[in-house]
Amino acid sequence: MREFYLGERKIGGEAPCFIIAELSANHGGDISIAKETIRAAKKAGADAIKLQTFTADTMTLNSKRKEFLINHGTIWDGRYLYDLYNETCLPWEWHEELFKTAKEEELICFSSPFDLTAVDFLENLNVPAYKIASPEIVDIPLIEKCAKTGKPIIISTGIATLSDIDLAIQTCRKVGNNQIILLKCTTEYPAPIKEANLKTIENLIATFDVIGGLSDHTLGIVVPTVSVAMGSKVIEKHFILDKKIGGADASFSLDPEEFSKMVASVRDAESAIGVVKYKTENKKTGLSQLASRSLFIVKDLKKGDQLTENNIRAIRPGHGMHPKFYNEVLGKRVNQDIQMGTPLSFDLID
Repeated sequence: MREFYLGERKIGGEAPCFIIAELSANHGGDISIAKETIRAAKKAGADAIKLQTFTADTMTLNSKRKEFLINHGTIWDGRYLYDLYNETCLPWEWHEELFKTAKEEELICFSSPFDLTAVDFLENLNVPAYKIASPEIVDIPLIEKCAKTGKPIIISTGIATLSDIDLAIQTCRKVGNNQIILLKCTTEYPAPIKEANLKTIENLIATFDVIGGLSDHTLGIVVPTVSVAMGSKVIEKHFILDKKIGGADASFSLDPEEFSKMVASVRDAESAIGVVKYKTENKKTGLSQLASRSLFIVKDLKKGDQLTENNIRAIRPGHGMHPKFYNEVLGKRVNQDIQMGTPLSFDLID
């Protein structure tokens, strides 16, 4: 099973699931809210906080043509791309201070760059990894530039075809970077649970020989929890300090209490999956033995009496002879008086 380090944290293998709190647009245009969100993410159990590094101008054009109008059944319908990105972008001048806050909290901090200049900017901040957002999976020059840094590359697959994913992975591997994480993602906001298709995680891992995970936009914590059983080693979920802050992503983000419950649920899922094991102890003891069945004498017997289906039965507890010997001992005679309730053993039989 693949594994490597993201910063000081091992990813994959037998390491616990790496849980990322996505800040996204949940800063309300206030750096103090962004910093407090980072602190709250740490308290809620996140392993990392992820930013997004773009400006409206690096994302799109300031155009009111119909091509730039959002009208596809999303929560942002009726808005123009430039206006949405201008509202939601994280000011680049905040980054250094936010990285410092994350370091103080011992929280890994990295970002999603959306153009080549963002990669140069983030390199100056010594980010430990890069996240490629779903729509950017086709931006091969961006992926190549990130991969050439030699740092782990996390790629969301929400809008990608198999050939898109393959090309993105080959782009990384051609420059010698095999530290790749693929996140199953449903690019709807919020995403319906029935569209999660978590079996895809197992298929991504098997098909592309990478670490798999989930970038989740569903409501609640069911999908990320279940994803652990599908092989998720990385989970990304939008995080907001308080939904009253509002904003473009608030409706499908988790607040600190919800995020904390998600982390606990993921950790419980990891514990429940465990390892391949068919019994609790090396020997049956305690409740396991009490609940097991074995052969018992069920009627008082005199020395020389024959064992029949009327005086021996397989019952609980498991202190007697294994039931597999039932047919073998039928018809044999006992060598002493035996009281009802005595566990049957070969020592009692002639």
